[in-house]
Amino acid sequence: MKAIRIHQHGGPDVLKIDDLPVPKLEDGKSVLVKVKAAAMNHMDLWVRQGMPGAKIPLPIILGCEGAGVIEGVGAGVRNFKRGDEVVISPGTSCGQCESCLSGNDHYCRSYGIYGETQDGTEVEYKVVPETNLIPKPKNLSFEEAAAVPLTFLTAWQMLVERGQVGHGKQVLIIAAASGVGSAGVQIAKLFGARVIATVGSDEKAARAKELGADEVINHRKQDIAEEVRRITDRRGVDIVFEHVGAATWEKSLRSLAFGGKLVTCGATTGYDVKIDLRHLFIKQQQII
Repeated sequence: MKAIRIHQHGGPDVLKIDDLPVPKLEDGKSVLVKVKAAAMNHMDLWVRQGMPGAKIPLPIILGCEGAGVIEGVGAGVRNFKRGDEVVISPGTSCGQCESCLSGNDHYCRSYGIYGETQDGTEVEYKVVPETNLIPKPKNLSFEEAAAVPLTFLTAWQMLVERGQVGHGKQVLIIAAASGVGSAGVQIAKLFGARVIATVGSDEKAARAKELGADEVINHRKQDIAEEVRRITDRRGVDIVFEHVGAATWEKSLRSLAFGGKLVTCGATTGYDVKIDLRHLFIKQQQII
């Protein structure tokens, strides 16, 4: 079978299409999936380039998200059968610690992600535990379904669990045309929030509107914080959905209302940012 794999870190030239044997089912609770589509995530770029302080096992097959059809099932598999269309959930954990057993497997000390801590989904066949499979919705193509797991899990964790989004909340989604940003727009609208989205082009503005954004700010033409103040009648937003980092950090903090929360999951443009602690305690704001 074919697999997209790296043997060393670097630019696009380190990507190799390797011939590997089809994996065998050796665990009774695992499933063999014929991968129909694998999504590209920004994490693939970080893994390929190498990340300071992160030890990536090499060689490694890239890709954290995927969708496909079950080719074989282990003897202990109960909820899936050959021929089922499935989505591969990217997170792995021990399944036995307090965090895992309480439904918080992302806090497990052994938590990892396909394509980062072990071989990923950019491969023709992949063996995964039954617990890492989700039935593919009939209304989604394999390509659409493959793009859902990591981005939507991340956005859901940020907005629902940590940000406590709800009806009537005002939410600023930074970089709404990105993978995690587009998920954030849809989740915030699902919970009845008013969504203000930032984008970098008119084309992306139209896409953000299509996804459900109520207001759109083009950061190349407008000042994000000033526009937020104008749109909210100088109040600010309850939640800032931040994942860009240094380039937008100051604007994001200035966009918060009293008691507002900034929830972040990334630092694409840089991680070294400044915080005025007075705003946190005087305005009772939170950074999560």
